[in-house]
Amino acid sequence: MQQKLGVTERRACAALGQSRGLQRRKSVRPDDEEALTADIIKLARQYGRYGYKRITALLRVAGWRVNHKRVERIWRQEALKVPQKHKKKGRLYLNDGSCIRLRPCWPNHVWAYDFVAERLKDGTKIRTLTVIDEYTRECLSLRTGYSLKADDVMDVLTDLFITRGIPDHIRSDNGSEFTAKSIQSWLPKLGIKTLYIEPGSPWENGYNESFNGRLRDEYLNGETFYTLKEAQVLLEQWRHHYNHIRPHTSLGYRPPAPLARINEGAFATAPAPSFMPPQRPNCNLNSGL
Repeated sequence: MQQKLGVTERRACAALGQSRGLQRRKSVRPDDEEALTADIIKLARQYGRYGYKRITALLRVAGWRVNHKRVERIWRQEALKVPQKHKKKGRLYLNDGSCIRLRPCWPNHVWAYDFVAERLKDGTKIRTLTVIDEYTRECLSLRTGYSLKADDVMDVLTDLFITRGIPDHIRSDNGSEFTAKSIQSWLPKLGIKTLYIEPGSPWENGYNESFNGRLRDEYLNGETFYTLKEAQVLLEQWRHHYNHIRPHTSLGYRPPAPLARINEGAFATAPAPSFMPPQRPNCNLNSGL
């Protein structure tokens, strides 16, 4: 410093307000810094909508003993960033202050379902029925088809009632598929109470709306489906990832239904299927799939 600036180190540090010890200190990088940085970049590429805290949770599952502060430092060092988005408004009450939403208190207490619209590569419209358990945050079903009616909703619910049990309540909007006479007469016979939200108030079905937003933001917006069958297979793979791998902030960065697997190795040695995003089926797109 003395040769470059023509002043002593003491005088230069005093002018900059910097201690001489800090000036002479050499940074020491841990031996695993490069491997950790490579794994962070790899995960950031696979899950572009995940922030450093969720990436930290994935690293810990893969066997890394690392805290979020170190991951954040590397995250900033590598100029990684999640695109800014406007925060959605979440209103749980009517304008007069009365509460309108039943809070889930145990598994199978309140389910919620809704539809998500998407298009194939050729412009054909498809719809996906999403069913979630509001308490566990688990996605119970993703049924995709060209046109889903009330009979399809009953078919999905029937399968879930057999495998998951019967919930106490089911929340939905006032779509014709959910307010059909067949459903309104069928559910009460099973002891299930329906919770219909007020028209034009999607925030009253907040858990399902939030899930649909994650589905579109983290997957649908980055995928092109060529056939209905391809969409069905890939969405089911994503549902598996969402339930068993993806860390949830509201659950302490744990998945709703974590897999019973312990891996003590580094991320590079972790089994590939656990962290791989949904893969396209190896099929001929012209074969009708």
